Amino acid sequence: MTEPAFIHTSRLIVDLEDLMALIGQADRRSGYDPIVRRIAAMMEARGLTTEVFTSAGAPIVIGRRAGRSPYTLLLYHHYDVAPAGPWRHWHQDPYLLAERDGVLYGRGVSEGIGPLVTQLNALAALIEIEHELPCEIVMVVEGEQLIGSPALAGMSRIAADAVLAVGGELDARGVPFCYAASKGFVQVLLEARGARSPLLTGMAASVGNPLWQIVWALGAIKNDQEEVLIDDFYDSVTGPTREESRLLRAVTLDEAARHRALGTTAFVAGLTGMALIQAETTLPTCNVSAITFEPEGDLARIPTRASARVDFTLVPAQSPELVVSQTRAHLATRSLGDVQVLVLPGGYSAAAGRTDDPFVRTVCGAICQIVGAMPTLLPCAPLQLPLTLLCSEPQPPVVVIGFATLESAPFGANEHIALGALVRHGQLLIELLYSLVPPADVPT
Repeated sequence: MTEPAFIHTSRLIVDLEDLMALIGQADRRSGYDPIVRRIAAMMEARGLTTEVFTSAGAPIVIGRRAGRSPYTLLLYHHYDVAPAGPWRHWHQDPYLLAERDGVLYGRGVSEGIGPLVTQLNALAALIEIEHELPCEIVMVVEGEQLIGSPALAGMSRIAADAVLAVGGELDARGVPFCYAASKGFVQVLLEARGARSPLLTGMAASVGNPLWQIVWALGAIKNDQEEVLIDDFYDSVTGPTREESRLLRAVTLDEAARHRALGTTAFVAGLTGMALIQAETTLPTCNVSAITFEPEGDLARIPTRASARVDFTLVPAQSPELVVSQTRAHLATRSLGDVQVLVLPGGYSAAAGRTDDPFVRTVCGAICQIVGAMPTLLPCAPLQLPLTLLCSEPQPPVVVIGFATLESAPFGANEHIALGALVRHGQLLIELLYSLVPPADVPT
């Protein structure tokens, strides 16, 4: 039997530094090319063959390597990261990796770049020891996950036996949550137009204000009890099964720690306990992320145009097309048909899964081997991932593994994660591959 494979932390840190610096320079679409070349080079240095899929958006890098077994595991990642925001809120340049007391700081270390680099180094460690992989690996790395993954829809589907993605949280014990599905996503722009030119507010007695049209449309879509009011929106939403309810009852959330991390005092509609975790993992959502108007400025006047960006996360049986159609019909029946519902690029259906699938159980067992405790298994991740765009039918089982904590601030200033957490995640992938296909007996 060969010696176990271990990740080289020095190589992991160098890879993070290099990729993070390139991302900091990519402020325009043309800036993606150095990132893509670097990711492809990292894959090739680890013995993966690579191809780059190009489209009107950010390129997609695909790496492949055969293994002892024909079993194929698809690893999904993304290299786009949230904007850094005001640099004055950071303790250092957001795109220069910093380490303090065993904790790594920088944009992407806990969301996107950190998981990608960690799993690549896990594959390198395995190949270094065994000179091969236990099974075939296909790694897909895209650059538009945060805006709905529009480029993935044009990529050829991949034949795989299972899909592994990274996202979500660690539980109160510091053990990754294990999710057997992920939500879908669709994003629309509500748009209303008014007079040809901006007008003085006294004209509001006779001329409609497009910003009011948007406000009324948003009020018709969702109420102050956080209920989506779109006709038939919940018709295809089913409650948890008996097995899923059992899993949800077993979840223990450190709600006080969540509030401290988020800076909140209560959850939506006063949710707590099982009702909170059930809402997060089994219900669709409707969110407003931006309201704009033209012309902008501080003057009191009637704008010429107004819009709102609205997104939905979807559960199985809800398709992007269905939700958009329902939204348009709902507004039309409420005399708000002048508000246009424009579908923004990207979008996909939810990835359905079964908590009793053998692959799910194998992942849970691998987590237990690495962290010393069985993970909390949940029916669906409380986040959207484009996993249904990756594989050919029938859809293989998917698992999403929790990676960081809410305090890691993947979309805020001073994003961070412990170096030990990165290494542990890499060792988890190694353990999973050994669990899927036992290591070969080769002479040492």
